[in-house]
Amino acid sequence: MADCAAVPAELDADGWLTGARVCRSDNFGPRPSGAVISLLVIHNISLPPGQFGGGYIEQFFTNRLDGDADPYFATIAELQVSAHFLIDRDGVVTQFVATEQRAWHAGRSSFQGVDNCNDYSLGIELEGCDRQPYSAPQYEALAQLTRTLQRRYPAVSDQRIVGHSDIAPGRKTDPGPYFDWPRYRALLAAG
Repeated sequence: MADCAAVPAELDADGWLTGARVCRSDNFGPRPSGAVISLLVIHNISLPPGQFGGGYIEQFFTNRLDGDADPYFATIAELQVSAHFLIDRDGVVTQFVATEQRAWHAGRSSFQGVDNCNDYSLGIELEGCDRQPYSAPQYEALAQLTRTLQRRYPAVSDQRIVGHSDIAPGRKTDPGPYFDWPRYRALLAAG
């Protein structure tokens, strides 16, 4: 997926992305009846904080994180969270939850007066943190994935792409100040 010149990926009927690495999480549930997928939430994650690689994010989203492997892990190992997608530093996309399902990525959240963003949103985690820039392959993969999601879910307009900080202000800060929104939006516009 890091090569954005490749044939665009598509979603199958259940919401699995062709060409993505798949690592299924049990941390999901059905969307409420009648829910329309209309929001895309961009997050960041690194485990341990500020460190990349190591497979810990995958372990975390699949309830296999060893709380003794790092002091920070002891504080989060029992949490049950997920996202639909993760884009690593090399631009590789891993999918954890089918897009038709409700991933557990937003927590307490609200967008334009509508609470419980997990009900109607898609969550993309970027391997990163608030204190470092993201990589070029991540932006390219994110733009390509976003275009694929928008083809399937047209209610996810460019104006309905937000950071976690936008839907949980005061509680969340991601994707952080180093996320280059103009760069991302330019890649989207370039199509």
